[in-house]
Amino acid sequence: MCGRRTLFTVKPATRLLLIGAPVVVVVAVIFGRGGDSGALADHPPALPGRSAPDPLASVSPGADRPDGLAAPGKKEIAARLLASAESSTLDWRGQYGAIEDLGDGNGYTAGVIGFCSGTHDMLQLVEAYTRTHPDNPLARYLPALREVDGGDSHQGLDPGFTAAWAKAARSASFREAQDTIRDTLYFDPAVKRAKQDGLGTLGQFIYYDAMVLHGPGHDDEGFYGIREAAMKQARTKAGGGDEKTYLNAFLDAGRSVMKRMPTAAQRDSSRIDTAQRVFLDEGNLDLSLPLKWRVYGETFRITH
Repeated sequence: MCGRRTLFTVKPATRLLLIGAPVVVVVAVIFGRGGDSGALADHPPALPGRSAPDPLASVSPGADRPDGLAAPGKKEIAARLLASAESSTLDWRGQYGAIEDLGDGNGYTAGVIGFCSGTHDMLQLVEAYTRTHPDNPLARYLPALREVDGGDSHQGLDPGFTAAWAKAARSASFREAQDTIRDTLYFDPAVKRAKQDGLGTLGQFIYYDAMVLHGPGHDDEGFYGIREAAMKQARTKAGGGDEKTYLNAFLDAGRSVMKRMPTAAQRDSSRIDTAQRVFLDEGNLDLSLPLKWRVYGETFRITH
């Protein structure tokens, strides 16, 4: 399910390794998902006019310290929570090679968090990876990716691009590149901003999910626009407010944006209503296990 991603500027950041995975039990009680069960559910668009700096060229600290959502065990939980909303699975590692057009106006959606050919982050990923691995299977498609960036066209990509993506994803170096771009563009900025706002682990995840879904834009439908709308209703914890009250306001603002999206799939707000809001109502600000939630009618559990 794609939302709307707006153009962003890239800041290099340190990749945080995902280790210490908790044992997961998945309960697939499927009540229906509009016929697209199992499809990659992506995130958001932009109209990029230029390539951003190389996110793989250098590293610098993103989140200030490896606690909260950045702690390895919590980051694994975050990856599985996000995968349940983006891909209807907890097996986020199984998504590196996935690729399809969801018909949402963003072109091809692919990879570990749904990089899109129409939203600039897929182009950034392939450009950066090609600088270090010039002979990779996707390198020949860079001219086409630049042409289709910002739209939903497959011109120059078909018929071989999907096979090339799957082939590239068999390489550990390309999987690592996907992790690095994910952290650089979405995870590290979201966690850092949440910590600055005084938010705990759940709040950091809520920011991360919104950053992925809506993109780090400053307009009304981007992450920072949503944050600004929430701050008009409640103060952040760092600003002297109540954390739960502020997070409810943030979820309300994000949900409002989702409900204005053009397709029914994009308007499905279960990732908020029966997942994040459930944790918040329970007062589970640390994302402590066990966790139980529903997305698109499927029930998921992480027990220990």
